[in-house]
Amino acid sequence: MSTALQRLGKGPADGGYYSQCRGVSSMSEPITLNVGGKLYTTSLSTLTSFPDSMLGAMFSGKMPTKRDSQGNCFIDRDGKVFRYILNFLRTSHLDLPEDFQEMGLLRREADFYQIQPLIEALQEKEVELSKAEKNAMLNITLDQRTQTVHFTVREAPQIYSLSSSSMEVFSAHIFSTSSLFLKLLGSKLYYCFNGNLSSISSYLQDPNHLTLDWVATVEGLPEEEYTRQNLKRLWVMPANKQINSFQVFVEEVLKIAMSDGFCIDSSHPHASDFMNNKIIRLIRYK
Repeated sequence: MSTALQRLGKGPADGGYYSQCRGVSSMSEPITLNVGGKLYTTSLSTLTSFPDSMLGAMFSGKMPTKRDSQGNCFIDRDGKVFRYILNFLRTSHLDLPEDFQEMGLLRREADFYQIQPLIEALQEKEVELSKAEKNAMLNITLDQRTQTVHFTVREAPQIYSLSSSSMEVFSAHIFSTSSLFLKLLGSKLYYCFNGNLSSISSYLQDPNHLTLDWVATVEGLPEEEYTRQNLKRLWVMPANKQINSFQVFVEEVLKIAMSDGFCIDSSHPHASDFMNNKIIRLIRYK
C-alpha cells in the first residue's frame, strides 16, 4: 500500500474500520505495534475486541494513532507488560506467571487502556492473592563477623600509606511465605554503593527468599575504597538511617513487619537466640 491511511470497509460514520498505520487491508491481516520500543504483531480484530477501550477507539478510527520511523503504530507505554494486555485481548483470560511481580504496573496500564473486563479481572486476582497471603510466616537468620580491611590512604600528592581497620560484616537470610511482604521490605531497604542508593527490590530474584550482605561504616576508610572492595552499606528509608548494627536492623525490620500485621512468634525461636539477634521469627494471622 502506498498510503499510510488505509480504508477498511466503510467509513467511521458507517461503523467501518480504519488504520493509520502502514498497509493493513483486513481485520485479520497482521499489524505491528511499537509499545515503548518493544514490537508486537497482532491483528486489528484483536486490538478492537473491546470496542469501548482506548485501543478499540484508536484502531477503529475514533482516535488518531502515532507512527514510528518504520511506519509501525507507536504507543508510548510500558512495552514489557503489554504482552499480558495483548494476551487478554486475544483470549479474554488473565494469565500471569506465579511469580509475577508487577501487578501495580499492570493495573495502571489496564486503567490507561480502559479495558474494563481486564480491570475487573485484575481486581479479582488481587483479592485472590490477598486471601492467600493473609496468614504468613517470616523467618530471618542473622550472622555477623569481624574482619580486617586493608586500604591505602593518600597523605599528600604522590604520598600514600598502607592502613588497616576492623570491619563489621553482616548477613541476613530472610524467608517469608508472603512475597508481597518481601517486596514491601525490599522497597524500604537500600544498598549504598558507588555513591548511589539502590532499592533492595532490584535484588529480589526469588519471591520468597532474600539475602542481604553489608558492612558497617569503617573508620578512616576512603569512600572510593568501598567501591573498589565491593563493600555495600545498608540504609532504611524513608527514615534515611544507616544500619550499622544488628540491633538497628532488627528494630527497623520489626517496625516494617509489625506495620504489616506480623507479630513475634513466642514459641520459636529460643529466647536467647532472639535476644542475641541470631534468629527472628514472626507470624501473621488475619
